[in-house]
Amino acid sequence: MENQIFELQYAMDTFYFLVCGALVMWMAAGFSMLEAGLVRAKNTTEILTKNVALFAISCIMYMVCGYELMYGGGYFLAGIAGGETLVADALKSSAEEGFNGGSVYASASDFFFQVVFVATAMSIVSGAVAERMKLWAFLAFAVVMTGFIYPMEGAWTWNGADVFGMYNLGDLGFSDFAGSGIVHMAGAAAALSGVLLLGARKGKYGANGQINPIPGANLPMATLGTFILWMGWFGFNGGSVLKLGDIASANSVAMVFLNTNAAAAGGAMAALITARLLFGKADLTMLLNGALAGLVAITAEPSTPTALQATMFGAIGGVLVVFSIVALDKMKIDDPVGAISVHGTCGLLGLLLVPVTNSGVSFSGQLIGAATIFIWVFGVSFIVWFALKAIMGIRVSEEDEYEGMDLVDCGMEAYPEFTTK
Repeated sequence: MENQIFELQYAMDTFYFLVCGALVMWMAAGFSMLEAGLVRAKNTTEILTKNVALFAISCIMYMVCGYELMYGGGYFLAGIAGGETLVADALKSSAEEGFNGGSVYASASDFFFQVVFVATAMSIVSGAVAERMKLWAFLAFAVVMTGFIYPMEGAWTWNGADVFGMYNLGDLGFSDFAGSGIVHMAGAAAALSGVLLLGARKGKYGANGQINPIPGANLPMATLGTFILWMGWFGFNGGSVLKLGDIASANSVAMVFLNTNAAAAGGAMAALITARLLFGKADLTMLLNGALAGLVAITAEPSTPTALQATMFGAIGGVLVVFSIVALDKMKIDDPVGAISVHGTCGLLGLLLVPVTNSGVSFSGQLIGAATIFIWVFGVSFIVWFALKAIMGIRVSEEDEYEGMDLVDCGMEAYPEFTTK
């Protein structure tokens, strides 16, 4: 009887895990739509090509070596055992734990859930370097990012491995529930290193500190992308509970869903109000980035705050992202979609908010963890970008940038009927 109960719980937990993974996979569509809406029409096809290709690269590289580096997932390269063997192993493990486990998964379901997180980190890079980076240089970086850079910092955090044998982040009081730092800040750090080497788009910054807005071509598409990401985030945070088949876990999942939604709402409204006060207008792009900022901020710990606290945390992220986007522009760091501010600045904020509601986490541990992630990802990414720049170049010519990446890289336009001759 106990085995039958466990098998049912095991099936329920695994099914929930996979559904949440599918929701996170759907975030790839959200990033595609958001980025395509915030770039100029002449770069739409190329940004869509990048997003589909980076997802495929992430899946391949994480299977080939990333999962092994991060978790020691030898199951994958050796071939996954049959279902009966996996269930038998799970039952044995559960019995050894006093039948309190129920969270032992086949490596296939765990891999699927983890790989979509890898793709999310890489998607962040795509928007920040849009409109002036060579397609194949970007894809070459994606190979290294998803196969090596991300898995290494993931091993030090979620897998609890010592950082180069020197210290263990978990022992220092570091915690990142679903990846404000491990996924989002890491993606932003990789993006920042590329943007610094790449430079700004032509015409973005003028003399005497002048900033010239370059509006996106399709704000309805960007809005759709934001809603897709908002929906996918329930899988991102909810799936990180890891199971559903008992009362405590079900209650935790419900609270995570509630707080995730509350933070997004708080971030959206705070950013909209901040933009109105600063610019005198209700800026849609700031509203969209505010919702995403709230989502990023709550991702580090969506299970312990109350709904009101989650709303306030999201609101802080919504205010912060507006000022961060403005500050980066003043520093002439050109990020067409605001990805570095949304995922980097607010990713750090999310880490620093965890100790407010989680007494088992320390501010010092969060700071050390954030520094470890940023220094590793930024440093190694900078080296890879620099090598690519020396070997093949990472930036298109001024003529190609003017022509648009769609024709230069893809040979087709997203909106050919609107092209003027």
